[in-house]
Amino acid sequence: MYFNSTKPTRRLAAALLGLLLWSGSPAPGAFAQKSSKDVNIGYQRPPEAMAAIIDAPSTPGVSINSKGDWMLLLERAGYPSLEELAQPENRLAGLRINPATNGQSRASFINNIKLKQVNGGQEFQISGLPQQAQISYVTWSPDEKHIAFTVTKATGIELWVASLADKQARKLTEASVNDAYSGSPFSWMSNSKSLLVKFVDEKRGELPKASLVPAGPNIQQNIGKANPSRTYQDLLKNRYDEQLFDYFMQTQLKLVTVDGKQQNIGQAGIIKSIDVSPDGQYLLVETIQKPYSYLVPHYYFPYNVEVWSRDGKVVKQLAQLPLAEDIPIGFDNVAKGPRSYNWRPDKPATLYWAEAQDGGDASKEVKERDVVFTLDAPFSGKAAKLAGTKYRYRGIQWGNNMALVNERLWKTRAERVVLVDTSKPAKAGTVLIERSYEDGYTDPGSPVFTKNQYGRQVLLTDKKGDNIYMISEGGSPEGNRPFLSEFNLKSKKAKILFRSEAPYYERPVDIIELNSKRIITRRESEKDVPNYFVRDLNKKKLTQVTNFPHPFPQLEGVQKELLQYERNDGVKLTAVLYLPKDYKKGDAALPMLMWAYPREFKNAAAAGQVKSSPYEFTRISSGSPLFWVTQGYAVLDRTDFPIVGEGDEQPNDTYVEQLVASAKAAIDKVVGMGVADPKRIAVGGHSYGAFMTGNLLAHSDLFAAGIARSGAYNRTLTPFGFQQEERTYWQAPEVYNRMSPFSAADKVKTPILLIHGEADNNSGTFPIQSERFYNALKGHGATTRLVFLPHESHGYSAKESILHMLWEMDTWLNTYVKNRPVQ
Repeated sequence: MYFNSTKPTRRLAAALLGLLLWSGSPAPGAFAQKSSKDVNIGYQRPPEAMAAIIDAPSTPGVSINSKGDWMLLLERAGYPSLEELAQPENRLAGLRINPATNGQSRASFINNIKLKQVNGGQEFQISGLPQQAQISYVTWSPDEKHIAFTVTKATGIELWVASLADKQARKLTEASVNDAYSGSPFSWMSNSKSLLVKFVDEKRGELPKASLVPAGPNIQQNIGKANPSRTYQDLLKNRYDEQLFDYFMQTQLKLVTVDGKQQNIGQAGIIKSIDVSPDGQYLLVETIQKPYSYLVPHYYFPYNVEVWSRDGKVVKQLAQLPLAEDIPIGFDNVAKGPRSYNWRPDKPATLYWAEAQDGGDASKEVKERDVVFTLDAPFSGKAAKLAGTKYRYRGIQWGNNMALVNERLWKTRAERVVLVDTSKPAKAGTVLIERSYEDGYTDPGSPVFTKNQYGRQVLLTDKKGDNIYMISEGGSPEGNRPFLSEFNLKSKKAKILFRSEAPYYERPVDIIELNSKRIITRRESEKDVPNYFVRDLNKKKLTQVTNFPHPFPQLEGVQKELLQYERNDGVKLTAVLYLPKDYKKGDAALPMLMWAYPREFKNAAAAGQVKSSPYEFTRISSGSPLFWVTQGYAVLDRTDFPIVGEGDEQPNDTYVEQLVASAKAAIDKVVGMGVADPKRIAVGGHSYGAFMTGNLLAHSDLFAAGIARSGAYNRTLTPFGFQQEERTYWQAPEVYNRMSPFSAADKVKTPILLIHGEADNNSGTFPIQSERFYNALKGHGATTRLVFLPHESHGYSAKESILHMLWEMDTWLNTYVKNRPVQ
């Protein structure tokens, strides 16, 4: 919706109260209101130990150049205010656009940039930045002598550049950059002297105005063709929405030099994406076409793929791709025709892309699932086949006369990596890796890259080209132990060069110098804040680079333990237990909050693997349950709730039974340890974790209370699949109904708190899901409370909203768990 208001702060005043509804018998504490109309209480603040964590400054982000000698420290201002979140917003075709800036709304920003030497640690402030800057898309130039970024102002978006030589930032353009579409609005040219930038089209005219009198009814129709689609938010609804979409998306490309000179490139249009060839002579441009759809988001709209010359002339039209409303339901299915056009990073100007050989329908038996093609400049010849895939194509990493083709099939959870000799494309590739991607213990990791002569990322190899280098999370029965390996392309065996050792969790970030085996790592422990280090593997020397302070002093001394236990069907489970710093063995059992997010598996052994590390630093986000360890609770986080379906069985066929069994196993473990009072345990989760919570309260009496945030509770409202379920409602109605807490609302006897963002844009979790579930619970006399947070999306971002959410949860837990009346 477009709010044509010049003073959004006045509009905000009407939204400063959350919509809070209440049902059920009064209980001691803050929730003892007489009726639903008495509960609108304004924004509240939780206990100070919790609020101080939200108020604390954020740890800077880090961006390291390819040589490993400089790093950027990217500082963030913290959570935005509700006033910032309440700015006008257009919701169009799956995009959310701020009409004042012609950029994406709800963006998070960096407010300061510092430059730090990796060797020596000297730190420099980038000068010339605006006060209270809103910075995005910080990007190194190919020669790494500059960085470019955008700065969002009240009325638009500017492009800036900073030089590493003088540490000075300069504005290159006025506030006219077009950032309405997802992805960066600019790309560096290969010479590092200019950038290709998306600008608002100056000739687009005035903002369309909605007519009070509609031009006619809004009509959709389908003539006998099956076009199933999943549930999406923020879709186009009428012709006025289409006009707004055209207005905000209309883009003119310009070439902008680092000294600020500008040149128009090509014709204006609804530009979806741009990519510059490695040699800087060609542009790969995708432009959205009509007709638009009211059923699917923008990324399924028709689009053309073209190669332009550097000055904007069309050299070759590669494809005209139609509206993709007819993709079959299924996670392995794709649109018909070519897809995923890109430039090869190892060639001056060679394109590659994939084409489905099964019509996009993975249920069809075919010899090759996808074929990867290449086409060299000047693009007048015939495309050459590079490789065919057994599974669905998932991307390529390129190296010197080699390519690693990645394939996956969701249905079987199979993946493989195939080595292709790019100098002999007709030759069959060699399968390097074939495994189940559910199996964390056999994950070889992801390749390490280096920059080539074009400033593009290619595979790092040894001098002979026989070995590549891989960084893996390093799953193991002892927990994750990240490692760096040298992977031999001939023997297909890996040699571990470095592996994290207890009592630290240390993840390799990059290789600085291959011959001397110097690498950058990010190192932490239970007590040590994550920081960056240079590790010399030959000299066995470790040098600290950053020294970030503890962001949450309130959590210092909190006790942490990785628990391992079994479900009644033999599936192994894990969870991370947190106890207050002053808790001692033998003390009275504590009230406990259990937090989880279920995951589906096709293999019970993979489901039972350890998926975290006991040595990770205790970090906390705004949605974390760990706040309550400061309030005298035990907290069980990352609690395993695997939903397993092996062979022909589907995981969700026994969803409820597995859910309850996992909950009981976790409770038995902590109660057996003597740390949790079985009568004072709450369960909670966000999104699919909220869905889990509703089901646990409907189908068990294991808990004293539940907290469900931003969930979906009626699966008939997502009839063409949800989460990892690809069957439709009509194919498996008993599964949809059995899994829907809404269908069992009459069985919920445990107090449940529902929280939802009023502007939730996540697929399937419409706010009406919580509204209808609340009404069903209320109608059957349940003890429940519904909190709608104004302007918030699927995850909550405004400081006022987050603090109030914590207050709601804390008051609910104190009322129904910690101070639960003796029964």
